[in-house]
Amino acid sequence: MSQNINSVVIAGNLTKDPELRHLEGSDTAICEMRVAVNGRRKDGNTGEWVDKPNYFDVKVWGAHGENCAEYLAKGRPVAIEGRLDWREWEAKDGSGKRQKVEIVANSVQFLGTGNGSKNGASAEADVPADASDFAGAAAGGGGEDIPF
Repeated sequence: MSQNINSVVIAGNLTKDPELRHLEGSDTAICEMRVAVNGRRKDGNTGEWVDKPNYFDVKVWGAHGENCAEYLAKGRPVAIEGRLDWREWEAKDGSGKRQKVEIVANSVQFLGTGNGSKNGASAEADVPADASDFAGAAAGGGGEDIPF
């Protein structure tokens, strides 16, 4: 028997401010975001490499979603790990069914500085970089022979 895997990881920039709402009749928060992730492709006419943006709708539930809504803003780089979720519904105007695939985030990492942040919060990366762990490896030291 084979196992199904539904896992996705993206890193990109928010295309607009996150939108926070609560489920009707509940305190359950849901934050909706849109993330642009650039891919590179070769232009067939010019032969030059160009960026091709891909846009992903992301949902973040609960307290993590509330944090995203409070501290993230348009332009901020984020890394998202989650799963794909396919939805189908009837259009309000009766013109037929609509479909959408979106990412349901398990985790959202706030990266870099982007174009700022909301509420006067620091726009620094969440975890300060500490390269001291890699000093020996960068100098070719470490004393271990790693076969790959």
